[in-house]
Amino acid sequence: MHALVIGATGATGKDLVDQLLKDNSFEQVTVFVRRDLKQVHKKLNAHVIDFDRPEQWKHLVKGDVLFSCLGTTLKSAGSKEAQWKIDYDYQYRFAQAAKENQVNTYVLVSAGFASPDSLFFYSKMKGQLEQAVKALGFPQLTILNPPVLKRKNSDRRAEVIGWKTIEFFNQFGLFRSQKPLPTEVLAQAMINTVKTKKAGLTTLQGEAIWAYARVSQ
Repeated sequence: MHALVIGATGATGKDLVDQLLKDNSFEQVTVFVRRDLKQVHKKLNAHVIDFDRPEQWKHLVKGDVLFSCLGTTLKSAGSKEAQWKIDYDYQYRFAQAAKENQVNTYVLVSAGFASPDSLFFYSKMKGQLEQAVKALGFPQLTILNPPVLKRKNSDRRAEVIGWKTIEFFNQFGLFRSQKPLPTEVLAQAMINTVKTKKAGLTTLQGEAIWAYARVSQ
């Protein structure tokens, strides 16, 4: 298979690309990035693009599966408008290009509690993106709604405090459905959803993501 990836420089994206390069089911891995990936592998092809200029790259979005794990924080983006552009506009444009180019499988990392009706900006944005990509009609679409993520060497203080707090309560059997999820586990689950070749829409949350990561293909 030929895998396409956006968000390859983020924590989940890095783990995803590393696992795809080691997986014999994938003969080619193409990533779309804003700056040079500085990673060399015989299976890896990197396109350095301007995400705001789809006319320059949309013809390159060709393969078997598009993995989308692009995202940022409000703090990093600087404003809700800037975060919307990265978390919604860029991902939706790539999904559109993939559908137009007959990429049959799309795997989207969304967020826990995503809902188009949410009162919270982030959750509402993610929920609206889910609705939009569902409407594109991919033959195989997987949406993952992970709980708090455990990123290696994370500098997001609030995030680290969050998952450490949840893990503390997990020891007493509390909030088990929100057990923090390492990015490498999320990446493996993303890959395994593709290998199942399950047609239609699959939505995974909590323990279901862990279960997919454990599947032996």
